[in-house]
Amino acid sequence: MEEDDIYTNDGTVDYKGNPADKKKTGTWRACPFIIGNEGCERLAYYGMSTNLVLYFKHRLNQHSSVAATNNQNWGGTCYITPLLGAFLADSYLGRYWTIACFSIIYIIGMTLLALSASVRGMRPRCSAEDNCNPTESQSAMAFLALYLIALGTGGIKPCVSSYGADQFDDTDEKEKKHKSSFFNWYYLSINIGALIASSVLVWVQDNVSWGWGFGIPAIAMAIAVCFFFSGTRLYRNQKPGGSPLTRLLQVLVASIRKFKVAAPADKSLLHETEDKESNIKGSRKIDHTNDLSFFDKAAVEIETDRLKGSVNPWRLCTVTQVEELKSIIRLLPIWASGIIFSTVYSQMGNLFVLQGERMDTRVGHSNFHIPPASLSIFDTLSVIFWVPIYDRIIVPVTRKFTGHKNGLTQLQRMGIGLFISIFSMVVAAILEHERLQMIKRHNYYELKEMPMTIFWQVPQYFLIGCAEVFTFIGQLEFFYEQAPDAMRSFCSALSLTTVALGSYLSSLLVTIVSDVTAKNGKPGWIPDNLNYGHIDYFFWLLAALSVLNLGVYVWIAKWYTYKRAVGTLR
Repeated sequence: MEEDDIYTNDGTVDYKGNPADKKKTGTWRACPFIIGNEGCERLAYYGMSTNLVLYFKHRLNQHSSVAATNNQNWGGTCYITPLLGAFLADSYLGRYWTIACFSIIYIIGMTLLALSASVRGMRPRCSAEDNCNPTESQSAMAFLALYLIALGTGGIKPCVSSYGADQFDDTDEKEKKHKSSFFNWYYLSINIGALIASSVLVWVQDNVSWGWGFGIPAIAMAIAVCFFFSGTRLYRNQKPGGSPLTRLLQVLVASIRKFKVAAPADKSLLHETEDKESNIKGSRKIDHTNDLSFFDKAAVEIETDRLKGSVNPWRLCTVTQVEELKSIIRLLPIWASGIIFSTVYSQMGNLFVLQGERMDTRVGHSNFHIPPASLSIFDTLSVIFWVPIYDRIIVPVTRKFTGHKNGLTQLQRMGIGLFISIFSMVVAAILEHERLQMIKRHNYYELKEMPMTIFWQVPQYFLIGCAEVFTFIGQLEFFYEQAPDAMRSFCSALSLTTVALGSYLSSLLVTIVSDVTAKNGKPGWIPDNLNYGHIDYFFWLLAALSVLNLGVYVWIAKWYTYKRAVGTLR
């Protein structure tokens, strides 16, 4: 590999330029700093966002449906901005500097949000707990802070997981074996941060103040940045390979220009560089695949492809370039199947919270009330419970039956998660049906908290946590492994957009359901007082969509062709 392909932060060549450096960088030596950074950053993010729907409702004086919609839209944006961060990381900045630069924007947003909730004149004036009258400027400041956070997280989400995986060499059998475990423990760190956020910080927001509730996450984000920079000398860094969008467009244009040209039966005749490495910085060559053969035309060389001895990249592309486009196209159907799952997942921050708010929030017979948003702690505990079980028990056991090095393929793992998610919606719907039946029998319609303990929500949270371990972690690993080397941040961002689109779809469904069902004086499925509503119908709707989604996913996965880089280990 050329010296300018892989480099370290101080400008020196990493172990591939100097083999003696291999033992000094990367692997689990570097990963604790990356995992620590992610744990603190997720603590900051979830500490600020877990209870956000109630902040909108009670401090910014928004109706339930409006608060849920705004929360979904903001949450969705947090998973769209990674496309921008990923583009900059893959094209120009590299993952290290993208994380560093966007972290500053993130901290500015977190600080502004804390100030908007604590400083007199900036925070909404409240005459009672649920009676606040924010000015337009106060609401605008809160949303400005939130969307700065959304921008900041856009440079971190798509890069950190890929950056951690970059620390393991695909050509080294020992290191490659540890990469799958990295994704499991990386996701565990996310949930440890979420555990603290959904327990301690939500309690602070409900019982101390929103100022402290948003201020502590800002401090946590500062600690996350310190964690990241502390490991600088240990990181292995991949140089950005230039604009991936340009390369994809070049293949598309070249293929269309040659639509009448027949691709040779002998695929070794297709154009590729003679060097060991590809002509894309930081990327290995990719083996040719037989599907999507139309795009092979872009690598068929004809006389007009060379101008004055040089290759015109808009007329002739390498096999590796063509396979980059094929890889992205093959990923899209798998990507789309994650949208419904993310819609189910997003209910933890919305309708689950609003449902729990109408239940008995006391712990036992004490006067201590658990904040409804804190029930997401059981989702986190579920993940913490299942990650080591999956890594230490399920993988070795299934490996004996399947012969696959990871026990289950990434596609099998994601499919199991989609299946489990159906039951989380079924359980939530049954619980709401029973809750409404009790309200009807005893005329509890106007009670703020009915005498049914909120801990009946635990199973639905626990099932979503279990589904996450299979689907979200499988998705992280799948999109990293199947991404071209120089597009890994982009593909990680692509996987994250399913969360955004899931939030937007949930928001759209809530809006449609509210408009259709709340007519002629009827309260509809999702009124402000859920005791008059029917969110159980909404949960059944999501369960039905999940069943259809699983069927489509199984059909797609059956025909998927895995990518393989030249020289890598299977």
